[in-house]
Amino acid sequence: MSREKYWTADPAELLRVGDGFELAKTGTRASPGFDGDKAAGQEALAEGAEVLAELQEQLFAMSRMGDERRVLLVLQAMDTAGKGGIVKHVMGSVDPQGVQLAAFKKPTPEELQHDFLWRVHKQVPGAGMIGVFDRSHYEDVLIGRVREFASPEEIERRYEAINEFEAELTATGTTIIKVMLHISRDEQKARLTERLARSDKHWKFNPGDVDERLLWDDYAAAYQLVFERTATPDAPWFVVPADRKWYARLAVQHLLIDALEGMDLDWPKADYDVAEQQARLAAS
Repeated sequence: MSREKYWTADPAELLRVGDGFELAKTGTRASPGFDGDKAAGQEALAEGAEVLAELQEQLFAMSRMGDERRVLLVLQAMDTAGKGGIVKHVMGSVDPQGVQLAAFKKPTPEELQHDFLWRVHKQVPGAGMIGVFDRSHYEDVLIGRVREFASPEEIERRYEAINEFEAELTATGTTIIKVMLHISRDEQKARLTERLARSDKHWKFNPGDVDERLLWDDYAAAYQLVFERTATPDAPWFVVPADRKWYARLAVQHLLIDALEGMDLDWPKADYDVAEQQARLAAS
């Protein structure tokens, strides 16, 4: 299969944040573990879509028999890095009834009256689901730090609260995959320029994107701290080069497939006599 043909190494190991990781020294245009071009990547993505769809259906089916396991994909990135493309081109290949998408925007007045994790708890995927956080609880230690929406002491408390929250999720059957789509400053500028040049893309442009871009270095430092404080064995971070959209999508798809295959899924066994029901159906 093309999906496996071009992989020279497991991207999960190559992209995982480990000890001594430095975001500033990590490339944004490479394709770690994949020895193919864009055409090969697109072909592999199409073949992987079939694999992912079957695994997702098995996960969903097993939940109907009492299996409590689920998957949570956390997507974080600077603007234009391709979170929406992951949702569309990777998650779009599976049955939508098995996907739970949550996009965390600016907190509402009601949400601000509660702890920052209050709204996140309500979006945790149910049994048999693949949950996707398009932005997440990490906004509260990224924007919160850069924009000084919270004190340094509160930010430190939030790191610990996040670790406890994710430990609770993994202990109750959630496989967590945290992905930072790593785009370069030049590539982001090119994508924002394209949005402004095309009338069909104007709706995707927000003047605030430029304001955040001016704080690029501050966000890079905030992400580095996030990795240092919250990359754990049970809830690892993966930094995916995102200048080439085709590779980012392929890599995230591989991470999902790898996680699902590691769950040793199967089709649930019928809790009735199949032969008997076949005979009844034939006679009906």
